[in-house]
Amino acid sequence: MQRGRFGRYGGMYVSEILVHALLELEETFARIYPTEEFQEELQELLRDYGGRPTPLYYARNFSRRVGFKVYLKREDLLCGGSHKLNNALGQALLAKKMGKKRLITETAAGQHGLATVMAGNVCGLKTEIFMGIKDIERQAPNVEKMKLLGAKIRPVKTGAGVLKDSVSETLREWAACSRTTHYLMGSTVGPHPFPTIVATFQSVIGRELKRQIFEKEGRLPDAIVACGSGGSNALGAFRPFMEEREVRLYFVEGGGESLGAENSAAAFELGGPGVLHGSLTIVMQDEWGQIRPSRTRAAGLNYPGRGPELSHLCETGRVKTGYALDSDVFEAVRLMCKSEGLIPALETAHAVAYVLRHPEEFNPDDIVVINYSGRGDKDIETILRYAYGPT
Repeated sequence: MQRGRFGRYGGMYVSEILVHALLELEETFARIYPTEEFQEELQELLRDYGGRPTPLYYARNFSRRVGFKVYLKREDLLCGGSHKLNNALGQALLAKKMGKKRLITETAAGQHGLATVMAGNVCGLKTEIFMGIKDIERQAPNVEKMKLLGAKIRPVKTGAGVLKDSVSETLREWAACSRTTHYLMGSTVGPHPFPTIVATFQSVIGRELKRQIFEKEGRLPDAIVACGSGGSNALGAFRPFMEEREVRLYFVEGGGESLGAENSAAAFELGGPGVLHGSLTIVMQDEWGQIRPSRTRAAGLNYPGRGPELSHLCETGRVKTGYALDSDVFEAVRLMCKSEGLIPALETAHAVAYVLRHPEEFNPDDIVVINYSGRGDKDIETILRYAYGPT
């Protein structure tokens, strides 16, 4: 890999004022991350605060339903309810080592914002969260949790008031205060070195998964399925398996009501190469090259671009792309609730829905792992409204 590049994707397409902050971050990460001191502190936080390792659960009832073995990598059991804490703890600890006093970040579903303020408090750093006004409204439980933990919430009213706009506002804020503040990027997107840093911290998922599946089955899985937008939970699961060519990797996007609907977020189906938030990546654009927003019911899938590493892996065929439509996603929620007593986040339900809707992709003797990235507490109101109508 060329520095900061994954094939043709990646790079550092930013204003001059941000270049120094990014170079400082790149140098500090390369120097501090491998040290024994940093690794010991991070592993202690992940274990004793985060609750790692998360279990690899054999979903027996769900497996009988689909006709092959399905395991769930239970990131919903990580403290805070999603995979987001892995990266948040890593970057917050890194920021502390850099002498920063404050964290800023963006969030949509609220899980990354929640993880950031948790990690910030543990590391003694103030936290400020940029969140679109539409996401604040539909993710109210997480907003209240963030406030309770002491985060300052900055409503973003520009654009469509969703994740894309929150990232833009956070980058503008960082440009003005990078000496004292670290931008804790939430996914494998943005300018170099953020995609690499986030994927590295999230790779704990795949490392555990590989060890656990050998303990349970004595072999590698045949397939790993993960949902995503920017790609942090997917790459977290995929990265330790990149050289295991016999393991098929599936990335599932938000299809919305249909691919032609206004709320579709299937960038790999509908988008093409373009620059978004500092990197060349696959992005949804209109006929004039302007960023096309998406408005999926799963707030965490509303980013109109895909991370550069994920874009490269999908373009080269190492990762197969797919999408799930809203009707299938809510059916997946219903079935997971009934079969396993688990309520998945709407984002996670996209991966579940893909497995349900595409049994032809898998053989009866296959072992399939779904990266069960988060729990559905935050989405209860949306799920009930879809199932039963307005209350």
